[in-house]
Amino acid sequence: MSDAVLPGAEAFSFDGGKVGVLVVHGFTGSPQSMRYLGERLGEHGYTVLGPRLPGHGVSPAAMAKTTAADWVGAAEDALLEISAKCDKVFVAGLSMGGTLSLYLAAMHPDKVAGVIPINAAAQIESPDMASIAYARNMPDTIPGIGSDMMDTATKELAYPEVPVVCMKHAIGLAATARALLSRIKCPTFVINSRVDHVLSPNNANVIANNVGSDRVELLWLNRSYHVATIDHDKDLIAEEVHAFVQRNCR
Repeated sequence: MSDAVLPGAEAFSFDGGKVGVLVVHGFTGSPQSMRYLGERLGEHGYTVLGPRLPGHGVSPAAMAKTTAADWVGAAEDALLEISAKCDKVFVAGLSMGGTLSLYLAAMHPDKVAGVIPINAAAQIESPDMASIAYARNMPDTIPGIGSDMMDTATKELAYPEVPVVCMKHAIGLAATARALLSRIKCPTFVINSRVDHVLSPNNANVIANNVGSDRVELLWLNRSYHVATIDHDKDLIAEEVHAFVQRNCR
């Protein structure tokens, strides 16, 4: 049972029209954090896919056996899957899911019509986080980073512990996405919380100022922390993502 998916952490999909939205969850999280957004987009008639990244939604031990290459591969497979059903595909992602969204937009410009990074990591500015990656004599896990939300009545389905071995992969993935930003030519909608206790909000400026797109929008959230897709601004995010897709699928 150690490899069983946690209840609520399952991947999801909604069949709709020829415009699709791929929604990708974050580091140590699960599709649960993207389900609300996916459901609202599904109600608008989009085809929606919310994959579960390898090692996520199971256990920290399962995650410790995976790498950034596994997470990238799963995101690319999901993009291929939804692209086979849709004429246009938009990619939205939270935190590391936003990092993966940027990677997909840069590496697969023929398949991504628009990208929506939400509280995404394009670089790691935390000395504490960076120092963990290669430090000697670290424990196998450190306390988790989930459920950073202003809405204390809601909980993110995320690991209570973070495998230290995965930290260097997350940092490397962010650095890779940062270096690829200039290759992103599709419309870009950066959504970021003004207060985020996991990643520096400056990531939003880094992304907006360095993507190669001629159409860049930036929305600041005032009522959410890191896991904004299920925080107080979840309806605003859903409405704004829908509007962005509509503006760019004509």
